[in-house]
Amino acid sequence: MTHYTLPQDYIAACGCTAKSTHYPTAAMSQMAYGSSTAYGPGCGRCFNLTLLNTYSPDPPYFPDVTKSVVIKVTDLCPLGGNGWCSATVDHPNQGGQYINFDLAWPSSSIPDDFYPSNVSLYGYSDFGVWNVTYDIVNCIDQWEGGHDAVALGSVDDGSSVCCPDNPTGNANDTCPSYSDRNGIPPDTTSTGCSVSMRYLMSYYGYSITLACVLLCFTSLL
Repeated sequence: MTHYTLPQDYIAACGCTAKSTHYPTAAMSQMAYGSSTAYGPGCGRCFNLTLLNTYSPDPPYFPDVTKSVVIKVTDLCPLGGNGWCSATVDHPNQGGQYINFDLAWPSSSIPDDFYPSNVSLYGYSDFGVWNVTYDIVNCIDQWEGGHDAVALGSVDDGSSVCCPDNPTGNANDTCPSYSDRNGIPPDTTSTGCSVSMRYLMSYYGYSITLACVLLCFTSLL
């Protein structure tokens, strides 16, 4: 998992309401997100992300506390070079993983000390990249904004937005792929934009260890 700066009240790729940024959100890597632009099947999904250990320092840092956060996917982390959101169907990212969550942090909804650190050993407090586990969860029941009607749904721009309250993967409550629907080609010939999260879940399971970083915006299903 990585983190990036998302201004409060900013309308990100899915078109979720501005109030959604007052609660924990994240971007998801393009292949899992399911579109190369605008909305995709990952929009609106909620996940419980749990920190395991740092990815890059040597030795890795294993915190003595367990930190978790339930996020709603509101943004796309696009493909690009060897970045942490660069996984395709055939190739994982540089950490060997096929999904990356990019947490919107700092955030008024997440404590400043959410990420554990050991400055005396490493000399810095922000490790940037963490291995995490994730579980899909019910947005209404477990996301902080699940009972705030203003934080749910999409802005009304009449076109390229789709942010379901609590998507389940069924066609009647899950976004289609904007890029596939509009014939927009992916960034490469193997982005997997049409690959659904269902494929990833069936292959990797509902809890997964991931490597993520501090460059992208994220996405799913």
